[in-house]
Amino acid sequence: MSLKKLRLLTAGESHGPAQSGILEGLPAQLVLSLDEIQRQMKRRQVGFGRGGRMKIETDEVEITAGVRFGRTLGSPIHFTVQNRDFQNWRDAMSVWGEPPQNARSVFAPRPGHADLPGGQKYGEHDLRNILERASARETVVRNAAGAVCRQLLACAGIEIASHVLSIGSASTGKSDVPWEEVAQVQNSELLRCADPVAEKQMVEQIEEAKRRKETLGGVFEVIAHNVPPGLGSHVQWDRKIDGRIAQAILSVPAVKGVSIGDAFQIAGRWGSEAHDEIYYNDSGFYRKTNRAGGTEGGITTGQELRVRAAMKPLSTLMKPLQSVDVRTKEVKEAVVERSDVCSVPAAGVVGEAMLALVLADALLEKFPADTMPDLLASLEAYRKRLAEY
Repeated sequence: MSLKKLRLLTAGESHGPAQSGILEGLPAQLVLSLDEIQRQMKRRQVGFGRGGRMKIETDEVEITAGVRFGRTLGSPIHFTVQNRDFQNWRDAMSVWGEPPQNARSVFAPRPGHADLPGGQKYGEHDLRNILERASARETVVRNAAGAVCRQLLACAGIEIASHVLSIGSASTGKSDVPWEEVAQVQNSELLRCADPVAEKQMVEQIEEAKRRKETLGGVFEVIAHNVPPGLGSHVQWDRKIDGRIAQAILSVPAVKGVSIGDAFQIAGRWGSEAHDEIYYNDSGFYRKTNRAGGTEGGITTGQELRVRAAMKPLSTLMKPLQSVDVRTKEVKEAVVERSDVCSVPAAGVVGEAMLALVLADALLEKFPADTMPDLLASLEAYRKRLAEY
């Protein structure tokens, strides 16, 4: 992922030996907690509707470079997460040698997945060579990188959380759930929904999907709390913070749509009903509404950043859709790979990680620093200037 100040590279196949990543651009002297990193990794694994893979993997992060005695060095951070399931795929996913007779090859692409367009792009007929990398397993690395960036943001007082707004046709029907209510459900291992009644309906829908051998999508919201005004910029299209956030969230597997604030609702309102009026008191500028979702003109306003994402139903169905054998061109059912029935809560955690990456990058863009003390001193000076504005 190419950012302004940070750079994240990931590598690994779903059933290969490991997932790994390099995160470059963090300042030195950031104190890291491995326990906190592991807590975030665990959050990605839970949620009603997850499949059997999460019972196999432990997703333990091993940092092998860029950190000494729990503090960043300013050099690239390298981390690895072993794929325990590789033990069951050692022959089929071997790095060297000749393919075994049973190489678990895939020739019938799944509608909705990268199988067919990826095979066409890279000239592959064994679509295993595409789907292994296109798998959502790759997000384990992004989650680890996001967990590191969250600790940078925490030093600036910025918190990030997510919650589920809908799964299938079951919905909270709300668009303005208070931060305090969202924060209370962050350790939930069910669906991380702030509405217990709606959550029960969501569980029922997932159970029905299991019976039907179907999958379900939904909508999750990621919120960043206590974000300072002034991150991002209006001066070039690729520096706008909302554009950068949208690209990052859309990169989460199965996410097909993103909105900042009440984007789609205000599209049908009068202008007087769409914007957030500005007020001032002894504490400074403030607004009574946050329809814009915390950005104006590509710049953060100081309000909560609220980002919603629409996730489609997963493309691996236990009742496979019609497809075509890429070799013979004969009608064939799509391949069935092990998958989840619903992973909207997990996608929300990955969305948190992606928002953390973008905000950490924007913070370092505005306050370039080689060390954490330098960064925090610049941030404090900026806050004093804002108080005098």
